[in-house]
Amino acid sequence: MRIGELARRTGVDEQLLRYYEKQGLLVPERSTNGYREYDEADVGAVQKIRGLLAAGLSTATIAEVSSCLRDDSLPTPACAGVVERLRGERERIDQVIQGLLDARAALDNVIRRGEGAGSPTPGLRTPVPDPAGRPGGSRPRSTSNTTGRRALNLR
Repeated sequence: MRIGELARRTGVDEQLLRYYEKQGLLVPERSTNGYREYDEADVGAVQKIRGLLAAGLSTATIAEVSSCLRDDSLPTPACAGVVERLRGERERIDQVIQGLLDARAALDNVIRRGEGAGSPTPGLRTPVPDPAGRPGGSRPRSTSNTTGRRALNLR
């Protein structure tokens, strides 16, 4: 299949597929006229790449470990370092998750304190107090001028 068909089947843009090729993540065959030719296994490879990217791995890391992850079998003894590398990536992801959880907890704390202080409901406007003490807050008053247009009086 050509690159357009692979893009359609995987939902990945053609430019991104070319990038994956430059990174060594995809290795399509080339036809005599130079077109890239992909096979069915490349559909699965792109899906695996997308999954690993979504898990937070870089394309460089994926390229490093991809030879050990070509099929659904376990890594071979020759790929022992891959397991350690993936453990390191998992720890990094755990740290990112913990940082996000800490940030969410800090936001929750600020929101709770704000709600306890009687802050207005989001989206609702509270009247601006009138320094002269008029009920309803200060509001601009409109008056007619000599041109018949209404002008705002901001007293």
